[in-house]
Amino acid sequence: MPPQLDEPGRIDSTPADGGPAGRRLDEPGLGLHGVTWTRVSAKLVWTDLIATIVIGGVVTAGLVLIGVASGGTGGTAGLVWFVIAAVVAAITITTAALTPRRIRSIGYALRDDDLVLRRGLMWQRFTAVPYGRLQLVDVNRGPLDRVLGMSELKFVTAAASSNIRIPGIPASTADELRDRLVELAESRRAGL
Repeated sequence: MPPQLDEPGRIDSTPADGGPAGRRLDEPGLGLHGVTWTRVSAKLVWTDLIATIVIGGVVTAGLVLIGVASGGTGGTAGLVWFVIAAVVAAITITTAALTPRRIRSIGYALRDDDLVLRRGLMWQRFTAVPYGRLQLVDVNRGPLDRVLGMSELKFVTAAASSNIRIPGIPASTADELRDRLVELAESRRAGL
């Protein structure tokens, strides 16, 4: 049984069940009482930061080059491109600053009948995937993920529009979780 905290949603730094620290307990107002959230790896911050900075830097540099090519700072057309570049740079910096908090908000919980995934800072999204609906559990590892020892789990369900993925899971945990979810899916489908 997971330890209870005085304030729901607080981080448990010393779980009584001997599990890893940093699990999130009880999400208030959602009917998820007693759920222990397992966070994704903190290394995921680096992959997201690198992607954000590289993409934002390339787009900003491209816009600055377009501004220089279209008349520099002397013309109105060039000034418009510089303003757009400044906006893109500001968005990139803001996104990079919020990346660690956004990554910390991603978590998953295995319940009796389903897997629940949470993500998001301002607009939180909670997705419950019944084990009986899982058709495929896919483990992906990109080049940077392999270097950092992480994986991404993707789930295919009976719904065509579902795009469920859990990024930043340690590679050994991802393989174990994939096997466990496939086993649970097979046992739940047998009863349908």
